[in-house]
Amino acid sequence: MNRLHIHATDSQSWPLDIPSMPELAAKGAYHPSLILTSSKLSDIQMYGLERGVSVFLEIDMPGHTGSIGYAFPELVSAFLANEWEKYALQPPSGQIKLNSSDVDKFLDELMADLLPRVSPFTRYFHTGGDEFNLNTYLLEEAIGSSKEEVLRPLLQAVVTRLHTAIRKAGLTPIVWEELVADWDLSLSPSPTEKTEIIVQAWRNSTAVKYLLDRGYRTIFGSGDAWYLDCGQGTYVNPKRSSTAIKEPFLDWCSPKKNWKHMYMYNPLEGISEDLHHLLEGGETHMWSENVDPVALDMMVWPRAAAAAEVLWSGPRTANQIQDASYRLSEWRERAVVDLGVGASLAQMTYCLMREGSCEL
Repeated sequence: MNRLHIHATDSQSWPLDIPSMPELAAKGAYHPSLILTSSKLSDIQMYGLERGVSVFLEIDMPGHTGSIGYAFPELVSAFLANEWEKYALQPPSGQIKLNSSDVDKFLDELMADLLPRVSPFTRYFHTGGDEFNLNTYLLEEAIGSSKEEVLRPLLQAVVTRLHTAIRKAGLTPIVWEELVADWDLSLSPSPTEKTEIIVQAWRNSTAVKYLLDRGYRTIFGSGDAWYLDCGQGTYVNPKRSSTAIKEPFLDWCSPKKNWKHMYMYNPLEGISEDLHHLLEGGETHMWSENVDPVALDMMVWPRAAAAAEVLWSGPRTANQIQDASYRLSEWRERAVVDLGVGASLAQMTYCLMREGSCEL
């Protein structure tokens, strides 16, 4: 694996230090000790550089931006609104305004601060674009509409503004699939230059082919295959008798994706060879709704290592699982003993010690 994608901010928290706007992290982080300071970010970038890993950031916009409201409430629509479920997929609600010169100035300052600090370490900057809530803009006086035909040009203007700054910094923008699949935005300088943007598929594996068929460079690793946080259960509690949160309280992408399932994921399935050159690669995803640093290692490893073998060697077959199980188990032992990584087991210890005794 040679990329580390950091989803640096979200509606719940803005931990990323922006020196030109210190209020963002000072008011938006969960706690001062949880701020990703400029020096900490630099340490992560250098640590990756020394090991051949490119570290790139994502600031997810315009959805998932409610935490900006803790520092600048005037920039956010539906910030901490009652009945959050009407205005967001997860609490709290809030998205940056779309028809606001003040938001434009904020985005310009954000990019001017951040892009020079990340560009020496990466060729990419991710601007998100997923889970955009239309109802939010019913509460914005300057818009007062949730109609796609009203919001599309405003969304286009925000994306174009961000991507112009990113390209000026010598970087390639990355976005989530919705901006193509749901909004059909113009994401490249011209219709014939679609390879100047990278689109990331996440909702399901069929989205990969959809994006490739339209000529976009694509990152795969969807929720039905390579999401590491699935199977933890919903983080939302039932309250009302009419609640949709019911037994057995599953999360949206249950069940948990075990390492064998991840190992057998074939990102090339159904994709013609003439489109393979547009595949940028794949990611495993670890979201933090139900995961913190205490549980991180055991949730990521060794499952991400199984995915790494797919990325390095190509699609796997069922008859390769037996050999992989012993290699992963031995790798896990080295990770735990030599590096102190709290990785989960790849197989029962008995099976590791007695190779060939756990086949059926």
